[in-house]
Amino acid sequence: MTRGSTPTLYLPIEFHKMGSFRRPRPRFMSSPVLSDLPRFQAARQAMQLSSNSAWNSVQTAVINVFKGGGLQNNELFLLNENIRRLLKSELGSFITDYFQNQLLAKGLLFVEEKVHLCEGKNRIDLLAEVWDHFFTETLPTLQAIFYPVQGQELTIRQIALLGFRDLVLLKVKLEEMLPVGQTKVPASIIQMLLILQPGAIPDPAPR
Repeated sequence: MTRGSTPTLYLPIEFHKMGSFRRPRPRFMSSPVLSDLPRFQAARQAMQLSSNSAWNSVQTAVINVFKGGGLQNNELFLLNENIRRLLKSELGSFITDYFQNQLLAKGLLFVEEKVHLCEGKNRIDLLAEVWDHFFTETLPTLQAIFYPVQGQELTIRQIALLGFRDLVLLKVKLEEMLPVGQTKVPASIIQMLLILQPGAIPDPAPR
C-alpha cells in the first residue's frame, strides 16, 4: 500500500487478542483443594448446560446462523423464552461464557475457514463479503437471540465483534492480502477496521 492510504489499514497488526478466549488448562484431582472448587463448579455447569434441551435449541440455532441459515417463523420468540428460563436456573450466570468460548468460537471457525479456502487476489473481496454478512446479518440475529441476557460486563454485540477480531481478522493476515502498491481497498474492509480498531470495543477486564 502507498503512504497516502488510510493509516487505519495497518490497524490489525496492532490488535491484541481478547484474553478471555483462552481456556484455562484443566486440572484433574481426586480431592480438589478449595481454590479449585470454582473451576470444578464451572465444569459441572458446562456439562449440565450442554445436556439441557433448552440450551440445545439455542445452540442449534446459533450454529445454523453462522452457516448462513435464518430463523424460522416464531423461532426467535421460543429461543428468547428458552434463554429466559435458563437465566432463572443455576446455569444462568454461565450462559455468556459458554456463548463466547463455545458457540461463538465454533461459529467463527466456519467464517475463518471460508476465507482461508480462497486463494489469490479474490481473498480481500471475500473477506469484505464475509464481514458484510457478519455485520448486517449474523450480528443482529445473535443480538436478537440473546436479547434477554442483560447486565453483563460486555454485551453480546461486543463479545461477537471481539470474537470476529480475534478469531477471524487476526488469523487471516490482512496485510498479506493487500498487494504492494494497491491503493483501492473495499469500503467494507475500511469499515471493519474502524469498528474493530483498538479502543473502539472495550476488552474484558482480566480474570
